Amino acid sequence: MDFNKRIIKHFKDSAELKLKVKDALAKPIADGAQICFDCVTNDGKILCCGNGGSAADSQHFAAELINRFEKERPGMACIALTTDSSVLTSIANDYDYNQIFSKQVRALGLPGDCLLAISTSGNSPNVLAAIHAAHERSMRVIVLTGRDGGEMARALNANDVLICVEAKSTARIQEVHLLTLHCLCDIIDYHLLGE
Repeated sequence: MDFNKRIIKHFKDSAELKLKVKDALAKPIADGAQICFDCVTNDGKILCCGNGGSAADSQHFAAELINRFEKERPGMACIALTTDSSVLTSIANDYDYNQIFSKQVRALGLPGDCLLAISTSGNSPNVLAAIHAAHERSMRVIVLTGRDGGEMARALNANDVLICVEAKSTARIQEVHLLTLHCLCDIIDYHLLGE
């Protein structure tokens, strides 16, 4: 096995997918950034959730907003609902794993806040439950997903934004998700700071 060729193919496949979806994703990413900007500049907060790699993406996004992305600026209110092991395990133990995010959204979310819900399949039951909880709390939702958008895409209303990477490979979808999160950060910063 020539591992160099295999690695080069991963780079090529990743780059090709990013170029393939760039036009389709530009507007929803811009719309999602506008929701985030409006939220944090009107004393709201962004709640983020996902499982596995999407949990890591939630935490990455929160870190970029609370600390900074590429420019110095005040921190922005963003909470990854994936980080408090005591909260997560108590909800999973006392109730159900599918409620680990929705119970937090109901406790922490307020009208004017927004939810960034991440799932490569679009079918994660606990992330889907968080979307329903966000709607109950009059929060706008940004869904970052893949494939055909899954159940999460169908759960959105007219005020929400769907950013769907139409691909089958979880790894490739996650790579576009990371770029998307960086684009969101960049546009939020641009709204705040200009060029």
